[in-house]
Amino acid sequence: MVKARMPHAGHDKHLCYLVNIGFQHSNAKEYKALVREPKYMCAMCGRTAVSGQNLCKPVRL
Repeated sequence: MVKARMPHAGHDKHLCYLVNIGFQHSNAKEYKALVREPKYMCAMCGRTAVSGQNLCKPVRL
């Protein structure tokens, strides 16, 4: 298995990466917990999340 190169530390926990690897399908319950009642939005991709730690460029909503 080839290990993906991350653009920055912690990127493997960011929604843009998780969605690209199909996390929302394989781990629907965990994904929903990350995005339900969001408090942050990513300034790069527009995704929203409960925690800013799950976004590349979090901006508080």
